[in-house]
Amino acid sequence: MDTKEKIWLSSPHMGGTEQDYVNEAFETNWIAPLGPNVNAFEHAIGNRLGDGVHVAALSSGTAAIHLGLQLLGVKPGDEVLCQSFTFSASANPIMYLGATPVFVDSEVDTWNMSPALLRKAIENRILEKGVPKAIIAVHLYGMPYKAEEIHAIAKEFNIPVLEDSAEALGSTYMNKACGAFGDIGVLSFNGNKIITTSGGGALTSKNKAQTDRAIFLATQARDDAPHYQHSNVGYNYRMSNVLAGIGRGQMEVLQDRVDARRKNFDFYKNELGTLKEIEFLHEPNGFYSNRWLSCVLTPSFEIRERIRLALLEENIESRPLWKPLHMQPIFNKYKTFTDGTSEDLFSRGLCLPSGSNLTMVDLERVADCIKKVLL
Repeated sequence: MDTKEKIWLSSPHMGGTEQDYVNEAFETNWIAPLGPNVNAFEHAIGNRLGDGVHVAALSSGTAAIHLGLQLLGVKPGDEVLCQSFTFSASANPIMYLGATPVFVDSEVDTWNMSPALLRKAIENRILEKGVPKAIIAVHLYGMPYKAEEIHAIAKEFNIPVLEDSAEALGSTYMNKACGAFGDIGVLSFNGNKIITTSGGGALTSKNKAQTDRAIFLATQARDDAPHYQHSNVGYNYRMSNVLAGIGRGQMEVLQDRVDARRKNFDFYKNELGTLKEIEFLHEPNGFYSNRWLSCVLTPSFEIRERIRLALLEENIESRPLWKPLHMQPIFNKYKTFTDGTSEDLFSRGLCLPSGSNLTMVDLERVADCIKKVLL
């Protein structure tokens, strides 16, 4: 029996000029973790984010979080407050540094860190351990977190915020670009993100000294000497000039990719929004999501699984929402401030195919499959 063509959850989508910049890197022999493409890619990201943001292009978003926490002074034994409803890469670097994660649950309006629970967590940790060293807040699935409330609380207690915008390039909150809010910002260009460099990420900051320090640490922390001399532990975290060439081409089509993914969401909402078993996450006033992934909520785990398995049978990739970090085997021993929100979202939620290269035929296949399950 013929297998139907695979529909992926979120596959890479080239724009056309990426190969030109990659060829340029080869022709000029800039095949190193520095060069014209790296500089131009950083400049393009900075222009997009605005607000005086400086950029350091790195090998991954995880590397950016690792360096970002270091720049914020996180050391062994410190506590870092982290959104629980996110991918494990948001929290893994806390462990790299020998610090301790403290997880904070989400609120239902954006599925991101709850300001009320954040305040509760800070007040509790001050009483029991001391002021946490940093806060990692995530713009999940491209939906901005409640930045005004989260950052007001952080400022009140003088705790820096690492803004995890790995999924949110192209999103805005009150007309300000995600990636420009935190003391440190983080972007990801993994193969499944809204734009990609195959593998890659970036650290952002309004403080140029911080991005300069990040680049220094990312290039093995080599001292300014005629020989190889090192006074700090460094990392091999810098983005290559070849991959940055892909990024330059991708930045040229970023808004097209955002528009396409938002159209995917609108299609699903129009086709499935009248079904009583399907619920969508709507944008609050002033929030603009890149809709990196279009997600739905169902009434129960059982219905979610019926839909997921039916899509799988049709060779359509879908995925449950992130399993909260406080439920993960590696993290479940750490302190958590939860009200059950993320656990409920995980049990009932599903990510639908959302790539900017989906055709109308693809989208209709997805919608028709879900309708067959529910009607």
